[in-house]
Parts: sequence; C-alpha cells; structure tokens
Amino acid sequence: MSYTKFAAALVRANPGNVRNVRISPGRCRSTVASTKRKEETHQQIDGCSVVEAEPVELISQGTHVKKTLLNKISIDFDNTQEAYRSKGNIELLRSLLVFKLCTIDVLVEKNKELMDLTKKVFGQWMFEKMMKLTFYGQFVAGEDHNSIKPLIRKNQAFGVGAVLDYSVEEDLTQEEAEKKEMDSCVSEAEKDSPGVDHREKKYQAHRQFGDRRGGVTSARTYFYADESKCDNQMETFINCIKASGGASTDGFSAIKMTALGRPQFLLQFSEVLVKWRQFFKVLSAQQGKSDMNVLEQKLELDQLKESLIKMGVGAKDDIENWITGEKLGLSGTLDLLDWNSLINDTTAISNLLMVPNLETGHLEPLMKTFTAEEERQMKRMLQRVDVLAKHAMENGVRLMVDAEQTYFQPAISRLALEMQRKFNREKPIIFNTYQCYLKDAYDNVTVDVELSRREGWYFGAKLVRGAYMYQERDRAKEIGYEDPINPDYEATNRMYHKCLEYVLEEIDHSRKANIMVATHNEDTVKYTLEKMNEMGLSPAENKVYFGQLLGMCDQISFPLGQAGFPVYKYVPYGPVNEVIPYLSRRAQENRGFMKGSQRERSLLWTELKRRVLAGQIVYKPVY
Repeated sequence: MSYTKFAAALVRANPGNVRNVRISPGRCRSTVASTKRKEETHQQIDGCSVVEAEPVELISQGTHVKKTLLNKISIDFDNTQEAYRSKGNIELLRSLLVFKLCTIDVLVEKNKELMDLTKKVFGQWMFEKMMKLTFYGQFVAGEDHNSIKPLIRKNQAFGVGAVLDYSVEEDLTQEEAEKKEMDSCVSEAEKDSPGVDHREKKYQAHRQFGDRRGGVTSARTYFYADESKCDNQMETFINCIKASGGASTDGFSAIKMTALGRPQFLLQFSEVLVKWRQFFKVLSAQQGKSDMNVLEQKLELDQLKESLIKMGVGAKDDIENWITGEKLGLSGTLDLLDWNSLINDTTAISNLLMVPNLETGHLEPLMKTFTAEEERQMKRMLQRVDVLAKHAMENGVRLMVDAEQTYFQPAISRLALEMQRKFNREKPIIFNTYQCYLKDAYDNVTVDVELSRREGWYFGAKLVRGAYMYQERDRAKEIGYEDPINPDYEATNRMYHKCLEYVLEEIDHSRKANIMVATHNEDTVKYTLEKMNEMGLSPAENKVYFGQLLGMCDQISFPLGQAGFPVYKYVPYGPVNEVIPYLSRRAQENRGFMKGSQRERSLLWTELKRRVLAGQIVYKPVY
C-alpha cells in the first residue's frame, strides 16, 4: 500500500480529523556497497609537460589484496604555455581587457545602462560587433547551434568538453518579476483565504523577495508565465540536448526545474518533504536517537505499531499490511531512506501533499483545496522532466539538474533523485547538484549515496559552493527562519571538501558514483587531484569530472584537459541582445573574482610576454 493510498484510507476512516501517522524511519536495507570492481585499463598520459609521473603502490579493494602500479598525476597550473596553447594573442588581449573592465565599479554597476547607451549611439550592428569583440566574445560561444561548433571543436582538441547552456533570459523589471512570482507561487485557495492553511513562512511566496534575481550573479532565473511558455522552454532544452549529442560523444546539458512548470508545486512539495523529515527527527528523539548520524537513526518497528494503534489510526492488520506491503521494516526497524520512500506516488499529487502536524497530532493536507488546473500543472511539470531525461538517454548526453533556492530545492532534489532511480541503471545519465554552502549539504549527499547503493543505480553529483548566499541570508533574516547557509567561507570550503571526499571514497569503493567538481577554486582542484592520487583513481576511468565557466579560469581547465582529465566548460550561447542579462551577471561575478585575485590576469600577461620574447607576435593555435 503506497503512502497516498494509506493517507486516503486515513481520511476515510477519520473524516473529521486525521490522526498523526507516526511512521518510524527504517534502517538501511543494505549498508554495504558492492566490493566488485571492474577491470579498468589505465592509459598512459604523455606528451604533456604539465604531467609528472611518479610510481606509487596502491591496494585495490576486493576479496583479495592486489597491488597495482599507477602513475601519480600532478598538474602545473603556473605553466602558461600549456594553459593558453588554445588561445591566440588576440584572445589573450581580449581576456585582459574584459577582466580589467570588470574591476571598474562604475562600469559593472551601470553595465545595462551603458550597453543601452552604446546601442543608441552606435546602432545595433556596431553594438553587436563591439560586444563580440569584448564581453560576448569572452563569455558566450555563439548565437545558435551551428555558430558554436568551431569553438566546441577547438576546445575538444585541447581536451576540454562542453556543457551546453542556452542562456537567453527575459529582461524583466523588478515589478514585473515580483508580479509573475506572486501569481505563480500562490495557489487559488491561498488567494481566496490567505493564512487558512498555516503554511510555513519559508515555503510561501513573499513579494519583497519575488524578484529571485536579487543578489544572484552566477545563476540564470526563470519566471513562470503559462504552460505554453514551459513547453517552449522544454523544447529549448531538448534542442540543447540534441546539439550536445551531435557535438561530442560524452557531452552534458544543463536544465532548471523552475523553467519547466509552475513553482507553486516546488514550494508545496518541498514543504511536504521537509515536514516529513522533521517528523522523523521528532520520532527519533522520542526513542533517544537524536544524537546519532542521520543514517544511523533507526526506529523500532514494534514501538511504531503500538503508537499507531493507540492513536486509533487503524487496526493492527492494516498497519502491518501498510509497512510490510512497502517491503519495509523487514529488519524490525525503519530508517530515513525507508521513511522517504513512503512518499513515492505522484499519480494523485493533491493526496501526496499530506503532512504531519506536530502541534495537533493529526495528518493534514498541506492545502485544503486544489483546482483541477493546478493538479494538471503539477503533473505536466513531472511529464516535462521525464521527456528531457528520455531525450538525454537517447542522445547519449548526461543531464545536469541545476540547484536553486532552498525553498525550492527539496522538491528539485527529490525529482532529480527519482530521475536517477529510473535512468541511471546502466550508466550515469542524470546528475543532481549539491550546494556546499548549505549546512545540510553533507547529510543530503550521504543519504542519496546510500540510496544509490541499496538500489544499485549510478549516483551522479555536481558539487558547487552555491549561487544564492546573499539572497538566502537576507530572506531568512527578514522572514524569520534559520539561516540555511554556513557561517563563513572557510566553513563552506570544509563542507565542499567533506562532501567531495565522501563521494570519492564511494567511487573508490564501488566505481558506481560519479562527480563533477564544479569550481574556479584552484586549491579545491589540487585537493581533488591529491585525493585521487591517494585512492588510485585514474582520470581515464571518467568518474571524476571538472567544470568551469567559459571565459574563466582557463589556467585550470586546459592543463587538466591536456593531462587527460575529463574537464568541461559551461558553454552559453544565444543571440547578443537576448543574453545581455547573462553577460551582466558575468561582469558582476568577475568584479569580485578579479578584485580578490590578480592571478589570472598575471598569468595572461606572463604568457603574452613569453610569446613576444620568443618572437611569437602572431600565434595561431595548432590542432
């Protein structure tokens, strides 16, 4: 019996007030991952001066001890000749110009006004030419699928792949963005009777934070208009997937859930997931297990059954059938993963959105009523997600599900997890994104890895530090809930490395996990290489990927790619006028990046001087 069927049965049994379902969390059905390791062919990496090979003995895991001799890889990120082999002198000069402009506050703060003025003074044709010689040429690959192919081929020749990202955005005013957000995040029931459903403030829309672009410089933002627009955005993602499949044999494509449906559903489903997890914590505390790690908290099934019977939730046989019918509790306990699996039926979404009320002790619907159209909108979002995953599989493309704000993220992560369970059976197709500036990042990673172990699918993760820090902190303070962000940058670094090391250990253990280390932080890249060397993880196995944005940190990307590591650039594309919001964010992001570190500009100057002294006044990359 599924969660929703059980919830519906409770409603029928107690139409006046539904008793609280104290379902105890279960334990891991199999906490040990397979120790089988496929025989991998370790390729020799040569012909690249940034690689130093040192023999090191490693012990492989398995039922018997086996010593393997591998090459220890180290990368020289100061070798400018290797880092910029793919760049002509004009490209280096453009980078220096753009990065310098990004340090001038008035240009960055007034970038939109200045671009509008330039367009009026010089006209559209000259404006586009100027943009392509500067910011557009630095950060955007081209206007359409065909125009980006030369850049993709060149980067591939130097070992760098692509994550295609169609970066066209609406250029809305703040008022327009706020109106769209409030219209799309507030249900008809809430509009008619505000406050009746006692929703948590965090998972409600608030007009002062309706413009989700505020304080965000490194992430694209979508606002809901109607279902037709969501269909169009799905088609854009499909075209991107097809272009990625046609451009390479191992490409990635990125999607955002807020582009695929009404965000009201993400808010509501996130609240359901969080409340059920909070309920799990309460039950765990009642049994004296709150101090344990999240995956070690296992509640006794017999105590749970007694509690449910005493509450009058149902007869003993009904309760027994509900738990054993889900194939849970066979060991006599339930843990968080078993608990989460109770919310698994999306056929009747209005029934799915049932939550425990810890104050009243009742199981209640999150919303009193749903319109038929709201139900259809929610289902269409799920259908669009499924369509994209199928296209990714058919085209041999891996799909990155981008992270978003914490009030959307529980639902986004759950949908990504369901996609992984369905499509990652034979190889990693779907990758979820984990934001390591969040306090609960490590718990989220470990829980999802453990689920992949039990069910035998390939875990795929992209690790980022996070894009919404200032907005998240301001919203939490203003509305009145706990700040979800780590206290400082050092804590975020520790969290990133902790999550990274955990996934690397899982790769070493089972070879069924995969991770993209998406960072511009050189120290984190070096940390990853160090851990890979310690564990004997070869870059040729294609289990650990690296990712940076196009036009940034080439001194990291290209040495990695030329040394044989799977490394990818996020490659935005789109017409000049329609990617202006993206370029505006790149300017803002680079302002802080360049002011904080002169390293990239220094390396660019070093390489230009080297070429001039070597007589390479006209340098053309050979590939």
